[in-house]
Amino acid sequence: MPRFRPALIVPLALAASAAASLAACSSQPDAPPPLDSKALGAVTKDAGAPTEDLARAVDTLFTDPELGETRAVLVMQGGKIAAERYAPGYDKDTRMISWSMAKTVTGVMIGMLVADGQLRLDQSPPIPRWQRPGDPRGEITLRQLLQMRSGLRHTEAGPVPYESSEVRMLFLDGRDNMAAYAESQPLEAEPGAKFEYSSNTTVILADIAARVLTGNSDDPETRRQAVAGFLRDRLFGPLGMTSMVPEFDAHGTLIGGSLIHGTARDWATFGEFLRHGGSWKGAQLVPRQWVTFMTSPSPREKNYGAQTWLNTTASQEDDPLHPISQPSGIFAAIGHMGQYIIVSPKQRLTVVRLGHSDEAERRVLLNRINDVVDLYPAR
Repeated sequence: MPRFRPALIVPLALAASAAASLAACSSQPDAPPPLDSKALGAVTKDAGAPTEDLARAVDTLFTDPELGETRAVLVMQGGKIAAERYAPGYDKDTRMISWSMAKTVTGVMIGMLVADGQLRLDQSPPIPRWQRPGDPRGEITLRQLLQMRSGLRHTEAGPVPYESSEVRMLFLDGRDNMAAYAESQPLEAEPGAKFEYSSNTTVILADIAARVLTGNSDDPETRRQAVAGFLRDRLFGPLGMTSMVPEFDAHGTLIGGSLIHGTARDWATFGEFLRHGGSWKGAQLVPRQWVTFMTSPSPREKNYGAQTWLNTTASQEDDPLHPISQPSGIFAAIGHMGQYIIVSPKQRLTVVRLGHSDEAERRVLLNRINDVVDLYPAR
């Protein structure tokens, strides 16, 4: 019998360990779990992106517990539905709240009135209390209101929610006449000098529309009917957005910064209308240059246009659209708790996500929405 030689044990052990390490390095990561019929069924045949990749990206928006509750996702590419999915209890006929996506609708309405010659961008708007001799708010222009740089003392959010201008206007002492509350606030900065995002400002814009359309009527029903009729006849009707329900306060002012209800399909239609530069089926509903104005950076905030968010600075982590920075030219209507209409003209793409996500969840949510956007090449 040959003599046992212990020295051979170490080299043999090292060889076995190296072989195991090599095997581990060469192994492929676990394949993602197969998609179920619900996930695959959300994607259409002509989606403009790989079916499984798009189905998985949309599925994650519904199944990832870190991004909150997704109720609806609709992806349109090249004017066609590429993917559409709803959470249990919601469907294509469910009206969902806009929150601040309504601001972009209000911005389009103002653009129509400017095009009609009833308002001018660089003039003081017809607000009686601002036109009194010596009132410094008479220096505020329509352009400055649209770009959220009026200089008015409006605080959108703060450490004590019920002290914010938005909450007080919507739910507390300003709720019956929201425009009067918003317009009565004093200046805290020179008009035009400072950007301050403000739902109160958009209610002022809605009040201006009511004044123009009614000849300064203070009758609530007259104001309500005039604005609702204008939106129906000039915007919602021509676009076929039959589900839209705008809300008004007790004074008949459109709550144009927060409260318009509509289906995911109608919100996607609105995004597509903006992607086409304000035209729809051959009709130019609002001048193309107005949409360009809405989607161009304001002088005081590069990621904001006129009642519309831009991805101009979305490479920065504090940007409301981060990380959706590519391609350039993406713009969005964004609402409280994770309502998004994201429009990318270079990709011929509109993505709608509606649901309920808090601030931390929205960080994850935007990364997952970006996964959808990344599936489409820019042209």
